[in-house]
Amino acid sequence: MKAIEISSYGGPEVLHLVDKDKPLPSTGEALIRVSASGVNRPDVIQRKGHYPVPPGASELPGLEVAGVIEAGDERALAAAGLKLGDRVCALIAGGGYAQWCVAPVEQCLPIPQSLSDVEAASLPETFFTVWSNVFDRGQLKAGETILIQGGTSGIGVTAIQMAKAFGAQVIATAGSEEKCKACLELGADIAINYKTHDFAAEVKRLGPAKGVHVILDMVAGDYVAKEVELLAEDGRLVIIAVQGGIESKFNAGLVLRKRLNITGSTLRPRSVAFKSQIAQALRAHIWPLLESGQIKPVIYKTFDAHLPESGALAHTLMESNQHMGKLVLLWA
Repeated sequence: MKAIEISSYGGPEVLHLVDKDKPLPSTGEALIRVSASGVNRPDVIQRKGHYPVPPGASELPGLEVAGVIEAGDERALAAAGLKLGDRVCALIAGGGYAQWCVAPVEQCLPIPQSLSDVEAASLPETFFTVWSNVFDRGQLKAGETILIQGGTSGIGVTAIQMAKAFGAQVIATAGSEEKCKACLELGADIAINYKTHDFAAEVKRLGPAKGVHVILDMVAGDYVAKEVELLAEDGRLVIIAVQGGIESKFNAGLVLRKRLNITGSTLRPRSVAFKSQIAQALRAHIWPLLESGQIKPVIYKTFDAHLPESGALAHTLMESNQHMGKLVLLWA
């Protein structure tokens, strides 16, 4: 099969189209003939050598795919309500940049009939991440306000739509007026251009007088001090990336006085059982919204994975931060 591998740690140019042996499914796994693979920020971090591959996972990058189940553990498939030949999308711990990959059956979800494989390939990594962090760890409830940093990232466009669908007020930040407009079109109530305005001052001016209830932060670093000030009593700050740095200095007294919860997580190393619980929650609560069109995947650009330069081009665009929505590699 064809696959895109990381030949050595470095820039986008280290991504090479190569020939690999087709993987074989083990007990509890499905072999998926991949139509499309999502491209995500963690893939870039792995390429640079800063995101270790979990034990037993494929060294190939790629954390989400869509395609057809070609083989696998038929007993496990039946228990999950799936069968050979079904169109599915799947969250995986690696190996997505390839024409075939294996996935735990419990991390496979049927593709909503209204969606293409390209759209479906953009779902697992961001939807699993948002559900786990916004609704499980962040405990966002209807009527509360959430601040989403990076509203037009893959995570951002998902978080805006999911939060609105569950009755929250949404404030999003983005790096241009065009991106702010896109956030509003997705359903955000307020969009702040963090390059021309101090986002904290704008949230205080435009947001709830008593502060926001949940913050989804992909920046960390200097942002944390401002976010601690912005949170309401019993507020929750959820950190899912550290693009602004791993060190933060903030007023711990505010954490005490406002009873704040500062938490965070990475999804990739978690167990299949943990991810299975998220998959079940998504299938019950989010998949009907995808079927009805209330929540829609946002695809910014696709790349023909059979072209040697496509992996590098996709990563270059990802690192430019010019995109609004998801980037997808096409294998079919």
